[in-house]
Amino acid sequence: MLPARLTCKLLCPLFRGLSPTVARCGLQKPLLERRCAAATSSQHPSGLGRGLPRGPTATGDYEGRDDMQERFLFPEYVAEPEPAPTLEEQLQELQQRQEEEQRQKQQLQEERRQQKLRASLRVHRVVGHPDPTVPPSGLNCSGCGAELHCQDPGVPGYLPSEKFLSAAAAGGLARTVCQRCWLLVHHRRALRLQVSREQYLELVSAALRQPGPTLVLYMVDLLDLPDALLPDLPALVGPKQLIVLGNKVDLLPQDAPGYLQRLRERLWDDCARAGLLRAPGHRGPLHPGGGGPPDGEENSNPSARCRTVLRDVRLISAKTGYGVEELISELQRSWRYRGDVFLVGSTNAGKSTLFNTLLESDYCTAKGAEAIDRATISPWPGTTLNLLKFPICNPTPYRMFKRQKRLKKYATEAEEDLSQLEQNQLNLLKKHGYVVGRVGRTFLYSEQKNKAAFEFDADSLSFDMENEPVMVADKSTKQVELTPQDVKDAHWFYDTPGISKENCILNLLTEKEVNIVLPTHSIVPRTFVLKPGMVLFLGAIGRIDFLQGSQSAWFTVVASNFLPVHITSLDKADTIYQKHAGHTLLKVPMGGKERMTEFPPLVAEDITLEEGAGESEAVADIKFSSAGWVAVTPQFKDRLHLRGYTPQGTVLTVRPPLLPYIVNIKGERIKRSVAYKTKKLPSLVYNLQKKKKQMKV
Repeated sequence: MLPARLTCKLLCPLFRGLSPTVARCGLQKPLLERRCAAATSSQHPSGLGRGLPRGPTATGDYEGRDDMQERFLFPEYVAEPEPAPTLEEQLQELQQRQEEEQRQKQQLQEERRQQKLRASLRVHRVVGHPDPTVPPSGLNCSGCGAELHCQDPGVPGYLPSEKFLSAAAAGGLARTVCQRCWLLVHHRRALRLQVSREQYLELVSAALRQPGPTLVLYMVDLLDLPDALLPDLPALVGPKQLIVLGNKVDLLPQDAPGYLQRLRERLWDDCARAGLLRAPGHRGPLHPGGGGPPDGEENSNPSARCRTVLRDVRLISAKTGYGVEELISELQRSWRYRGDVFLVGSTNAGKSTLFNTLLESDYCTAKGAEAIDRATISPWPGTTLNLLKFPICNPTPYRMFKRQKRLKKYATEAEEDLSQLEQNQLNLLKKHGYVVGRVGRTFLYSEQKNKAAFEFDADSLSFDMENEPVMVADKSTKQVELTPQDVKDAHWFYDTPGISKENCILNLLTEKEVNIVLPTHSIVPRTFVLKPGMVLFLGAIGRIDFLQGSQSAWFTVVASNFLPVHITSLDKADTIYQKHAGHTLLKVPMGGKERMTEFPPLVAEDITLEEGAGESEAVADIKFSSAGWVAVTPQFKDRLHLRGYTPQGTVLTVRPPLLPYIVNIKGERIKRSVAYKTKKLPSLVYNLQKKKKQMKV
């Protein structure tokens, strides 16, 4: 028998010659060649393959057996090459792909915004069930002052019936906070309550009508001047002694030397325009040119005895403690222990913050400072719903002497002399305020507190990702209780509910939007140089059109550092507002088209400003309700025609500049931009010496 390879060589030419005939009989040429290959492989020493089956059923056997498919080698199909796409087709395909990706990205972002909007607008679910059959407790919430009950979730002081009954059975309702305070502190959610502005006014008015001598501390938000409630104050307070406190001075930068004195004079002038009489012998601030009638002429009016008497005007910071020790000394020296003291003001003025600061100071009795819980603090308007109080410390000569001794010791200390905890507190406060004060206690009740005269809570001063102050519950488990003997013949300091402001933009915003609009730490002014035909957007809640002017002018924004500012041209302004209102660019309001459909439209108001006094002095502030203002500084003797926009139902105010030299607080101009670099001024700590100079050896 011939070898397999020799047989293949002899038979292949024969098969090639017979291929036409075989093809006509239905057997393809490739199949014959593969059969020759299979025959060759059947004799391979490796033993792979078994040879082709013989007979007419060969093809059928192949088609029906899977193992035979592995033995046949079919040629790989090679497709004809497609013509290469042209450059224009490639660019068109790339553009379509990018447009599709951008569309999907925008759709995803819009879905996320809608989810956030629904989450922010959704009323927080009230856990538990009300029980109208259970009578009210007769005890007040230690956070907001409302009476605790479990009857109606829409009434202040509500607790779920399960929590209410369990706490009442355990005898713990005296130190319990209502569900609204709990959600404000721990979850930053505000329950909408059925409390009107008239109810707040009636509650405050009824408290002030009590018999006996009463001192009223009226707190004004310096960021919201002129105060809307100040003209109605004489009718609300009546013939009582009054001290006006300008709060949040720590948020305002120093535009020039003596700015604090200018702010105090501005507040005195506002009080005079509101019809408040100065106390006999008190001439108020020292004006260079005098002005106003003398005290004798003013008080000679027979009806003056029935009018509110203004004793003093002071600037404080309830948050950083600036001016608080001086206020306490003034109260103990002038008012002493004559009667109760009421803290009155509008919403978000900082009354509860001052209440907590005074609670931990010498103005409260040592035992009362440990027995009374701190008030609930929140940026949400109207946090306090009823009266909160603590007993006032009687300023005896011995207590006054010990207090003055402590204050003198404070004044001689330098920062490096303080403990590490005190230094940490001061450093945190300096990051969030321009002026900082030190508030302490002279007398302590518990012996445990004598070991650490300074109590520092890092959580209460920390800030989260959105730079909001994190308010936590008091960690101390106070067991001190005031007895009837402790409060016998005592005079009290009352924190009253905030009076809501009409036509305020905060009434239109959600919780998250309020946290963005209201500043929580020192404001860094942002300055822009604009030409006629340019537009400034303050979020989507304020707009200024520069319509006419012979030269460019400076516009300085004094508002929350998280409220965006956008500059554009007049012909593009409407398009930008329609496209970006409710989205990331303008930020507030937030929630997309669904949010903007329910938000009121912007209403225009023409503004004509006086001639400029120079490049370093503003001529007016354009104030957007409680959202901040824009100081306008035109060129010398240049008159400007502007148009301001604010949401319908809110007030746009044009006032004399509160910080006339604010334009000077700016860095270098950014190249190819209308903006200047921002500049944050250093903070100043009062009642503290500068760092001691180290002696060189």
